[in-house]
Amino acid sequence: MSSEATVGGGAAAGPPRSRGGVSAFLRLVMIEHSVFALPFAYIAALTAMYQVDENIHWGDLLLVTVAMVGMRTFAMAANRIIDREIDARNPRTAGRELVTGAVSVRSAWTGAIVALAFYFGAAALLNPLCLALSPLAVIPMVVYPYGKRFTNFPHAILGLAQAIGPIGAWVAITGEWSWHAVVLGIAVGVWIGGFDLIFACQDVAADRAHGVKSVPARFGIPAALWGARASAVVTTGLLLWFGLLTGAGVLFWAGLLIVAVAFVYEHTLVRPHDLSRLNRAFFSVNGFIGIALFVCALADLAVRGLTV
Repeated sequence: MSSEATVGGGAAAGPPRSRGGVSAFLRLVMIEHSVFALPFAYIAALTAMYQVDENIHWGDLLLVTVAMVGMRTFAMAANRIIDREIDARNPRTAGRELVTGAVSVRSAWTGAIVALAFYFGAAALLNPLCLALSPLAVIPMVVYPYGKRFTNFPHAILGLAQAIGPIGAWVAITGEWSWHAVVLGIAVGVWIGGFDLIFACQDVAADRAHGVKSVPARFGIPAALWGARASAVVTTGLLLWFGLLTGAGVLFWAGLLIVAVAFVYEHTLVRPHDLSRLNRAFFSVNGFIGIALFVCALADLAVRGLTV
C-alpha cells in the first residue's frame, strides 16, 4: 500500500533511462499532484489575509507556495526512498523510478534535501513562529512510510501530515496560532486520509502477501470504503464549521455544496468488487474538489472585500 496523496502514481515498468536528472526526479515525486494540498493552504492563507487587513500579500503567498511544494517534494521523495523495496514487490509500483534505476537513491536524497532547504528557507522568511514550528511538520512526513510496517492505520498518519498544511499557511500569514485553521487542517487531514483508504484497496493482495499493513488489507475492501464514506461526511461537516467560524458568504457555501455533490459522485464510482474506476475517483474527483472549493472561497473573499 502506498498513498498517492503523498506519493503519486506508479510508472509503467521499463528499462532504466538514467540515474538522475531533474525531470526524472520530478516524475519520482509527481510534482503535479500538489493540486491536492495547495488549494487548502491558499484558502487558509487568503482567509487569514482577509481577517488581518483585507489585502493579498503576494510575497507571503509566494513563500507559502514555496514552503508547501518544498515540504511535499521532500515527503514524496522520502516516501519513495523508504518504500523502494516494498514497491519492487508490488506489480503496480514495480516501475517506479527508484525501483527501475531511473533515479538513484543518492539523487533522490539530494533532491529531498534541496526541497527541505527551500521549505525551511521559506519558513524563516515568513515569521519567527513559522520557523519555530517548521521542524514539527517534518516528523509525520517521515513517520508515515514506516507506518504501514507497524499499524493498520497508516492513513491516519498521512491525514495528520496533510492537516499541517492549512495550519502552517495561516501561521505563515498572521504569525499567530489559530483554531480556525486547525478546523480547516483537520478537515483536509480527514479528507486525504479517507481517500487514501480508497486508493489502498487496489493493493490488498500485494499488501497481504508481503505483510504491508492498511485498513483494507486488515479489515477488507468493504470496510475501507465505508471508512472513506464516513471521512467524506466528517470532512463536509468540518468545512461547514470552518465557514461558520470565518463568517463565510454565499459563494463559499456554494463551493461546499459542490464538494458535497462531488463526494457523493466519488463514492458511486468505486464498489467492493469493482475498482475499475478507482483512478477517476481518486485523481479526477479529488483534484476537482480542492480546486472547486478554492475558486469559490477566493470568489467569496473577493466579494466580501479582499483586495488584490
